[in-house]
Amino acid sequence: MHRIALVAFPGIRAFDVSVITEVWGSERPLRGVPPFELHRAAADPDTPLPMPGGLTLTPDRPLTWLDRADLVVVPGLVDPDTTVPGPVLDALRRAHAAGTPVAALCAGAFALAQAGLLDGRRAVTHWQLAPRLQAHYPDVTVEPDALFVEDGGIWTSAGTAAGIDLCLHLVRTAHGAETAATIARAMVTAPFRTGTQAQFIERPTPRADRDADALAAVRAHALAHLDEPHTVATLAARAGMSPRTFARHFQATTGTTPLRWLITQRVSAAQKLLERTDHPLPEVARRAGFGSEVTMRQHFASHLATSPRDYRAAFRHTAGSSPTAP
Repeated sequence: MHRIALVAFPGIRAFDVSVITEVWGSERPLRGVPPFELHRAAADPDTPLPMPGGLTLTPDRPLTWLDRADLVVVPGLVDPDTTVPGPVLDALRRAHAAGTPVAALCAGAFALAQAGLLDGRRAVTHWQLAPRLQAHYPDVTVEPDALFVEDGGIWTSAGTAAGIDLCLHLVRTAHGAETAATIARAMVTAPFRTGTQAQFIERPTPRADRDADALAAVRAHALAHLDEPHTVATLAARAGMSPRTFARHFQATTGTTPLRWLITQRVSAAQKLLERTDHPLPEVARRAGFGSEVTMRQHFASHLATSPRDYRAAFRHTAGSSPTAP
């Protein structure tokens, strides 16, 4: 997956073009990142394409270049009802028929649907557009809350930032986790995110409101008693749910598991204690709920790539003074 084709046509979103270019089009002399060949293929490669915000995209290859690509990527559409040009649809069909992976970001799923490539397959798009995709293309199985899905060599992603998740995942599957992580670090983003679109979907119901209130109360209690031991079972009991139901609702609401959330909060609490107090490290670990300095050190290493001692040395400051730069 070294030759990447960005499919360009009127109506594509500038953000998605930027994401594709940032992942595959930037020259990075970074360790472990292979050279990529990214080209912008259009029906008329000699005509610049206007995009929102006063931007212009200049194609550099005809659509026939898709026949040489290892991966074809369709940016999202500004308007999901945009009629995709026939030559573009034909090129997408040929690429898929030849066995080339085809990916679409956000509302780019509508372009693949127009080409018939999503018929009988699972797909995802921005959560606000999922009902429209399902209504207009009933042969598509729309996954309402996934960040991205693959079915039969066709990849689709949810809205906006989920396009970054999909692009990095495609790099990961082709070139390994370290390559994807290296690119993610250069972009100052996470190499992968936990959770699904469900945490962003607006769908309040009386039952969901009650569950949300219960979960909020549990989180507030845990934050107020971080120094106490907590398990999924004890937190679920406080919410009046079974552990399984509690874990499912918690992840749908926050995008992460109860224990991962708890560890993140404890790391944050320990950071504040290290910055603001002179407590010895074992006492910081106890107050933050880690139980031991060794456990705290392990989580600092995995979350912050530093040790509690080094963190305190870098950020410790007295009230009213400026923090020391790391």
